[in-house]
Amino acid sequence: MTVDATSTRLIELADELTRAIPADRVVTDPDVIEPYLHDEAEWAPYGTPLLVVRPRTAEEVQIVVRTCLARGVPVVSRGAGTGLSGGANAIDGGVIVSFDKMNAVKEINPLERLAVVEPGVVNDDLRAACAKEGLWYPPDPSSAAWSTIGGNVATNAGGLCCVKYGVTRDYVLGMQVVTGTGELVRLGRRTAKGVAGYDLAGLMVGSEGTLGVITEITVKLRPLQEPQRTIVGYFDSTVDAGRAVRAVAEDGLTPSALELIDRQCLVAVDAWKNMGLSADANVLLLGRIDTPGSVGDAEAERMLACFDRSGATWSAQSTNQQEADALFLARRLAYPAMERLGPVLTEDICVPKAVVPEMLERIEQIGQRHATTIASIAHAGDGNLHPLLIAPRDDDDARIRAQAAFTEIIDAAIEFGGTVTGEHGIGVLKMDGLAQELDPAVMDMHRVVKRALDPHGIMNPGKVF
Repeated sequence: MTVDATSTRLIELADELTRAIPADRVVTDPDVIEPYLHDEAEWAPYGTPLLVVRPRTAEEVQIVVRTCLARGVPVVSRGAGTGLSGGANAIDGGVIVSFDKMNAVKEINPLERLAVVEPGVVNDDLRAACAKEGLWYPPDPSSAAWSTIGGNVATNAGGLCCVKYGVTRDYVLGMQVVTGTGELVRLGRRTAKGVAGYDLAGLMVGSEGTLGVITEITVKLRPLQEPQRTIVGYFDSTVDAGRAVRAVAEDGLTPSALELIDRQCLVAVDAWKNMGLSADANVLLLGRIDTPGSVGDAEAERMLACFDRSGATWSAQSTNQQEADALFLARRLAYPAMERLGPVLTEDICVPKAVVPEMLERIEQIGQRHATTIASIAHAGDGNLHPLLIAPRDDDDARIRAQAAFTEIIDAAIEFGGTVTGEHGIGVLKMDGLAQELDPAVMDMHRVVKRALDPHGIMNPGKVF
């Protein structure tokens, strides 16, 4: 399409939208649009959209979708842009629907233990609002301070406590959605139980905006979490730490968190925040137990024993809550700390807990074979590993080597009976991996669902498949 044709299309679309919704919802200034172009997957390609719409109601979203449907314009839904797969990246000639203005917690119901929120609500803001009512929304991705519930639903985000409490899908009761045919519908339920019809709300979770635009979400809540005991272990290698993860599972323990941070990440966090974490440990394993009473005390002792017999050079239960919270803050800061060293290509594989040590060893071997620096953080307790592949800006070939290592890590995860993504989604970075993981007949099933719910192909095309 020529520049003149694109300009004409932009003007016509903007005029039509501003006649139907307030003009301040429609953004056409390229400088203002620029921050909306891509998520945090720095290596994922992105295009140039016609415009950005920042709606305030579901009805405005429906108008946008119907307008785009009539003109054959792609629609990309966007939350806070904290994704790591390129799933919310802009498409040439498309429209980005940003939910930063739809950020209300509409209801918290203590009796039914549910909350109703708009998609732009920040995860931590929802958790804080629930805590005032003595309730807890468990899913807690490392980006919880910035990521939004809509984005969490789109990627089926996990987090630190999902080893015990599950991922986003386990907490979504229902939602309001604008479909690929422009209908505004409600899916799911508000009741504790319900099996009427297919689980269409569950189908939307993890669909990365390819089946519809989510405009409201109903989530279930739990009572506030019990106080937690933090168990810390130092290890000489990620393989030893992986053995401790396997030992914890073999012992029958279900920690409320079990997180791994390797030395490269510890050094990067120290350089950024001066926390002094890398002075004594090559690998840090952080466990938490929230079982109350003497049973929880015994479980904490069992976890310490698992660490020790797996080769921990030092282990202890923290008696200082401020110190314990600082350690888990370091885990959340690890990814942005590594980004300061150069462009990061982030993996998101998940393997059975039984093979966590072997997978961590394979990652180290792959890094050496491709001369690529690979740091590791992990939601280790459920086998969700996040190798971080670093490409120094002054090394022209580093990106090529890192991409080769990226592909080999995916191959290894599948070889070990794992999956190419545990919580970040497919987006544009892992489409080849998805095709490798799923049987061709299953891929066809996905495409049939996509065509049925988005028959005109305007919902985030070119992503996932």
